[in-house]
Parts: sequence; C-alpha cells; structure tokens
Amino acid sequence: MEDRWLHKAKRLHAIATTGLHYTDSPFDRERYAEIAALASAMLADLGNVPLARIDGLITQFTHGYATPKVDVRAAVFRDDRILLVQERTDGRWTMPGGFADVGLTPGQNVAKEVHEEAGLHVVPERLYCVRHKATHAYDPDVREFYKLFFLCTPLDEHEPCPGHETLAAGYFARDGLPPLSTARVLESDIAAAFAAHADCTLPVLFD
Repeated sequence: MEDRWLHKAKRLHAIATTGLHYTDSPFDRERYAEIAALASAMLADLGNVPLARIDGLITQFTHGYATPKVDVRAAVFRDDRILLVQERTDGRWTMPGGFADVGLTPGQNVAKEVHEEAGLHVVPERLYCVRHKATHAYDPDVREFYKLFFLCTPLDEHEPCPGHETLAAGYFARDGLPPLSTARVLESDIAAAFAAHADCTLPVLFD
C-alpha cells in the first residue's frame, strides 16, 4: 500500500492542477498554482529528491484535468513458462510493457511493447487484471496510473531477443523467477498470469 502522505500529496497536486485547468479567475489561478507548488515540494521531500525532478515527472502527467495514465503489461507463455525482459534502468526483470501511446488501442499497445522489448509478435487474447499501482506493493511513485495486464499468444517460434530498452529476454518457470523490477511488476501479478493462463474461465481481477 502507498504511504498515506504520498497519497495525500499526489491528490493535492491533482486537485490543484484540475483547478488550474478549469478556473477563469486570476485569483483562483494564483491560489491553485501555490497549492500545486506546495504539493510538488511535499513530493520532493517525501522522495528525498530535487524539486526539479518531481516537476519533470509531474508536469507530463497533469496537463488539463488530472487523471491516471495507463500502463500495459503482457503475459506471454511457452511450455508453461512466462516471458520476462530485463530492464536497462535497474537490471531487474518484468513482464514486457510500458505506458500506453496515444492513438493505439490497449491491445495494440501491449503487442507493440512485446515486439519492442522482446522481439516477438503476439496477439492479445484477453484482459486478466487491472491494478491501481498505488494500492499495491509496487515501489512508491509520484505518478498515478492504472496497470492493465493481458494474456497474449506468441506468433513467433524463435527465441525472444532484447530491444533497445532491455538487456535480455527469456521464458521463466513459476518457481524460477529472476529478481523482479518491483516498480513495474510484482510476483502476485505473475501468479495471477499463471492462474489466468491455466483457467480461461477465471474472472478479470480489478481494484
């Protein structure tokens, strides 16, 4: 679960940003801008990072009405093993995925991510899980987003290969997982993928 003060600071920043988007009053704009600045300072203090870094992360997520972004992740199986990729940023492993691009459907986005990060073409078959990142034990994040997990069928028989954002790619057994990039994926996400892969009648998990 997300730290309660981090949650409050993120909500405060979102309310201020939404207020700035809708108000026509110069006095309200001044007040909302001050609230947003205070919230950014709180986030910087909570993360023990420079304020400029917080502003760089927040501004791209809060233009206009503040709303969560979308992260897509693919569960791709072969011989009861799941596809994972090794991230360049932290050297740890995750299910292929990333933030969704504008102009593509969720399914197109997740297929694109698998191809870019693991060199495989896949067909998204069904959504099996929707997570609110802040509600689970992912690494703390000043950004707010939902995570969509899809079961995907690989079209290629060749072995996966890393892309420009990944160091390696491979299939792993449930009891042989490498160190996970917990900013992106949790062991419970992978366990849910194995369960959905084994039983297509399971309902979609959601927060």
